[in-house]
Amino acid sequence: MNLKIWALIGIVLSALVTGVFRGPWVALTTSIGTFMPEVFLVIVDRLSRNIAPVMTVRMPAALLSMVPILPMAFNERLRTVYLTLTGFTLFLVALLVMILVEVPIVKQIVTWAVSTLPGNWQQLRDRWQRRSLSSEWLPLSPAWRLKPAEKCNPLPNRR
Repeated sequence: MNLKIWALIGIVLSALVTGVFRGPWVALTTSIGTFMPEVFLVIVDRLSRNIAPVMTVRMPAALLSMVPILPMAFNERLRTVYLTLTGFTLFLVALLVMILVEVPIVKQIVTWAVSTLPGNWQQLRDRWQRRSLSSEWLPLSPAWRLKPAEKCNPLPNRR
């Protein structure tokens, strides 16, 4: 496959992952602090069951779709290489934040019941929301980096 096809695959997969990151955040960010505990617990449980299987496939696929672009563009499109590496790195950071911070918080929250809520449940909810915000902006980079990189005029071959 050529560079344009891989760039298109990367753009589509990046957009799908970004949508999964942004969708719940946009939908809940302004109102999550007003939910009664029982509503909050149901929402987190449903989000976790809906998003986990999707992101388990999409996130690695999006990351892997960036890899073939690097050798294809290395000799002729250095900007594409740099932008792809930047997007890959930011995507990887978002993945790490999700795996190391957000998933453990969600796993903890889904074990709660209204009768067993910890005294600091609101602080944990707010921490989860803040971490979601930080990782939510990172995946935007792959969506913007691929298309402009693809449009760049080829740079002269390095000798």
